[in-house]
Amino acid sequence: MEFPLPTASTEETKKISPNYVRLSGASAMALRLQSGRFSRDFDFGGINLLLNYDNGCLSDCGYCGLARTRPGDYEDKSFIRVDWPLFETDLVVERMAKYAQKLTRLCISMVTHGSAYEDTADITERIAAKIKTPLSLLVAPPTLNRERLQHLKDLGADMIGVGLDAVSENVFFDTRTNVPKGGLKWSNYWDIINYSREIYGPWKVNIHTVVGLGETDKDLIDMFYELKSRQILAYLFSFNPEPDSRMGNHPKATVRRWRRIQLVKHLIETYDLDPRALTFDEEGNLIKLESTAARTNKVLTTLDAGIPFMTNGCPGENGEPGCTRPYGSYRPSEPYRDFPFQPVTDDLVQIREELDLENLMSV
Repeated sequence: MEFPLPTASTEETKKISPNYVRLSGASAMALRLQSGRFSRDFDFGGINLLLNYDNGCLSDCGYCGLARTRPGDYEDKSFIRVDWPLFETDLVVERMAKYAQKLTRLCISMVTHGSAYEDTADITERIAAKIKTPLSLLVAPPTLNRERLQHLKDLGADMIGVGLDAVSENVFFDTRTNVPKGGLKWSNYWDIINYSREIYGPWKVNIHTVVGLGETDKDLIDMFYELKSRQILAYLFSFNPEPDSRMGNHPKATVRRWRRIQLVKHLIETYDLDPRALTFDEEGNLIKLESTAARTNKVLTTLDAGIPFMTNGCPGENGEPGCTRPYGSYRPSEPYRDFPFQPVTDDLVQIREELDLENLMSV
């Protein structure tokens, strides 16, 4: 896959990176660059930046709002079904410095483009020169190699995220490789994951995993075990179809399936859940979590806290939730799939109903 570089004249006349970036709507609100309010009041300090180019992202993932063959101009396209308004990079950096005391985590999201690496390095330097808030990079593997990953760390990035999304090679191929303008390679993504783990260290690499692209429950759960064994974080998203994308009519995972995957992932990561406690049917659907007194107690304690149902995201400086990505898995008008704050009593009642725990843990 070739990624054409913009000419100097293009860089001067177009509102493209590195001198311009897109911000998530929530980030723009937090930096007082856009008016608006959340449906509930909560502290939000995770700022998400997205590289911007005249010809957009040159990948063509079947489910992504930024896919190159999705109709419409790139600047008008949504990403995870949320608008990302465009701002001057230096203005964004100034605002982040102004509100630094309220910020918990910063993230630059790359796209597949020929200048993405150089521009990410440029923006990383601008941020690191003025702001000490921890900085993550959500990288585009086709643009990187081991040396570039090391350089980005030297410039100030402290965590690497890889949007693997599809947790099996077959689903990756179907949604990201064998598509009209595809070409992404499973092996390339894993090379970058492996290099990142070597360079950044334990629990400093995260993999985005999406529920609902065509994988089985067993595919997801096997991935959670594998990543934990390697001290790599798994971040969970619920597929939400982008209008006019090739998967625009693909159904979302049911809420029951989503809640059960959230719960099991937490039990694996927090309590070393024995894989033998899980039963799957012939199609790889999770049908039973073995009930023991000790395990039931852990599950009930977990449900009382609500932690598994919060947004997965990079931590803040002291390990607290740093990036809470409001609306990463659902529209603002839809019920919460993951919570950017700790669920309250009414939320927990709803979560218990959605889990249908009695059937999952029946003897």
